[in-house]
Amino acid sequence: MDWKSNWKGIVFSAVLGISAMILESYTPSYLNSIILALILGMVVSNLVKLPTTLDSGIGYTSAKMLEFSILFLAVGINYSEIAKIGASSFIGLAIIVLIVLAATFYLSQRFNCPANTGILVGFGTAICGSSAIAALSPSLKNKEKEDVAIAMAVVNLLGTLGMLILPVILLKSDFSATKIGLLIGGSLHSVGNVAGAGFTIGKEAGDAAITIKLARVALLTPGLIFINYLINRNTAGNWKEYFKLPWYLLGFILVTVIVSLVEIPKSTIKEVEYVGKIILTVAMAAIGLKVSFQKLLKAGKRGIGFGLIIFGLQFGLLLVLSLF
Repeated sequence: MDWKSNWKGIVFSAVLGISAMILESYTPSYLNSIILALILGMVVSNLVKLPTTLDSGIGYTSAKMLEFSILFLAVGINYSEIAKIGASSFIGLAIIVLIVLAATFYLSQRFNCPANTGILVGFGTAICGSSAIAALSPSLKNKEKEDVAIAMAVVNLLGTLGMLILPVILLKSDFSATKIGLLIGGSLHSVGNVAGAGFTIGKEAGDAAITIKLARVALLTPGLIFINYLINRNTAGNWKEYFKLPWYLLGFILVTVIVSLVEIPKSTIKEVEYVGKIILTVAMAAIGLKVSFQKLLKAGKRGIGFGLIIFGLQFGLLLVLSLF
């Protein structure tokens, strides 16, 4: 890295990112530092003409720091969560996630939604919201700078609406707390959304929802491999090329395996995750600095429509699973 040409943009992005971390304490829970940093970056870049000397550093931060943050995010993924929901429930959940990812890939090409935006929205919906988008985004080719911003905005908006609406609907149903936990934990976008909706209904439903959600998060690694296979299947020369993942995805997989096999103190995991959150927040600020409001609004409507379709599909499949 050429520090002399990049340091101004890196520092500027870091200031916005740290500001978002501070603001997080004064905003509703659904406005986390990641989405706040994205909003701050967009507001600043669209209201103020930034000097060109910041461009290279902002570009470096939005790309490289996003990749680097993925390694830290992997620390929170533990495959032992699978055992808590049982083999049959996990297999059913895994099949639903794979169906949703396959539908995401094919429908994003057929609907009036930019392909990479659709893939990111669908991947975030299927797995774990913003973190899933951050993990997949660097490996996508020919993506526009607005793709990540649109996907982040869509999954956070729909996740928040789902957190508010689902408890009202499910409280009127005859479902048991366990089945309510399956529907909430298997459909909402982030752990925060799941906790908010689940514990609104009750402790048993909340605990079940969190367990299902963590098992779903554990599917992030196979989900990344599967979606990369779908994207590259026509360009790969042989089967080995499907597994030629970028360094940060290989590192991500390695970290998740280590965390699952080696007992690491929860306090250490939380500290490492927090460092990862800081890096991701700074990267989101830099991404926001590259986004045009006009383009975001134009493509955002299609992104929301596509997100609703994928969310509806996922929730429908979970309803079917809950009948067994």
